[in-house]
Amino acid sequence: MAVNLTAPTADKLLPVAGVKLATVSAGIKKPGRQDVVLIELAEGSETAAVYTRNAFCAAPVILARQNQKHTASRYLLINSGNANAGTGERGMQAAKQCCQAVADLTGVDASAVLPFSTGVIGQPLPVDKITAVLPEARDKLAEDNWMQAAQAIMTTDTVAKARSMQIELGGKTVTITGISKGSGMIRPDMATMLAYITTDAAVSQAVLKTMLHKAMNQTFNRITVDGDTSTNDACVLVATGQAGNKPVSNITSEEGERLLTALTDICRYLAQAIVRDGEGATKFIAIAVKQGQSQEECRMAAYAIAHSPLVKTALFASDPNWGRILAAVGRSGIDDLDVSTVSINIGDVCIVDRGQPAEDYTEEKGQAVMDESEIDITVWLGRGQAEDMVWTCDFSYDYVKINAEYRT
Repeated sequence: MAVNLTAPTADKLLPVAGVKLATVSAGIKKPGRQDVVLIELAEGSETAAVYTRNAFCAAPVILARQNQKHTASRYLLINSGNANAGTGERGMQAAKQCCQAVADLTGVDASAVLPFSTGVIGQPLPVDKITAVLPEARDKLAEDNWMQAAQAIMTTDTVAKARSMQIELGGKTVTITGISKGSGMIRPDMATMLAYITTDAAVSQAVLKTMLHKAMNQTFNRITVDGDTSTNDACVLVATGQAGNKPVSNITSEEGERLLTALTDICRYLAQAIVRDGEGATKFIAIAVKQGQSQEECRMAAYAIAHSPLVKTALFASDPNWGRILAAVGRSGIDDLDVSTVSINIGDVCIVDRGQPAEDYTEEKGQAVMDESEIDITVWLGRGQAEDMVWTCDFSYDYVKINAEYRT
C-alpha cells in the first residue's frame, strides 16, 4: 500500500483546453484491462520531452526522439504491459506500425505521433492487438478522461498518480494537469518513468524546454526506489496555447517564474507519488545533505544513503541502526571528506555529532523516529554552502516478492 498517498478523485482533475484523451483495452498482458492511451493535442501545441539515457533505450523512445525533431506532435500513443525494449529492429518496426496506424486514422503524418511503452522488457509488442483498438480510442477522445489515462498507464503501481492546479497569467486562468506512472525500476537519469504534463498556457518552445529541464532536475531527477534506470523513461510537457494569455517568452519574467513554480509543484507531487508508491514501500524518506562544496557531492552522499540495501531494510524494520547511514556517507565517494565535520540527524534526533556518536542520543529517541511512516534524514558535511535533496523509500519483503513474480 502506498505511503500516505491516495488517488485523486476524477472531479479534481481539470480538463486542459486543447488536450483530449481516451483509454481502451487491447489485452496486452491481462484481458479486459485498459492498457492503451491515445492523447490528442490541438494543432499549434508546443511540446518538450526528455528521455532515458539508458543505452538499451526502448524502440518507442528512439522513435519518439526522432519524430519530435521532424514534426509538431499531435498525438501521444501509450501502452502498458509491454515495454518494447530489447527487441531490436523488430521492435522499431512495431513502434512505427503503431504510429502509422494512428496517422491513418487521424490524417496526420506518422512523425506527428509520439509512441511510449511500459511493461515487460524483451518481448515482442503485439501490434495487431494495439492497432485493432485504435478506432475505438479515436472515437472516445474527450477532455475529461484524465483519471482513466492515469490508471491505464500503471504497471506495478497501486495508486493512480495525477494532479491539477490553476494559476493566473496575464489576467487569464491557466490550467495545468499531469499524470505519471512508476513504482519499480526507478532512478531517473534526465527523465522519469512515464509522465505527461499539459497546460493550456501559451509558451514559446524555447521557454517550455527550459522549464521542463528545470522542473525535472528538482523533482523527478531527485527520486529513487531501487537505483535502476528504466529503458523506457520519458516525460512530456505540452502547452496548447488555448488559455488566451500572451505567450510566455521569458522564463525570468514574472509570468515565467509563476508558471515554472506551478509546473515544478506539479512535478514534485507526481515524483513524490512515485516514491510513496514504490514497490512494497512502507515508508517515505526525505534525505537532505547540506554544507557540501557542491550540489554534486551532496547528491552523491544522498544517493549513497538512498541506494543502500542495508539502510533501506533497516528503515523497513524500524531499526535505528544508524551506523548504516554513517557508513553510506563514508563510502559515497566525496574527495577528502573529513568525517570530524560530519553530523547526521534522523528526524530531530542527532545521531552523529561532528563525526562521533551524539552524546545525548538514546535508542529510545532513535526508535521513536524510525517508527514513523515518513522519516527525514539530514546530513551536514561541514565543508561548504551547497545542499541537495533526494526522496526514496524502504525495501520490504514485498519488493522482493513483486519483482520475483513480475512475469507470472
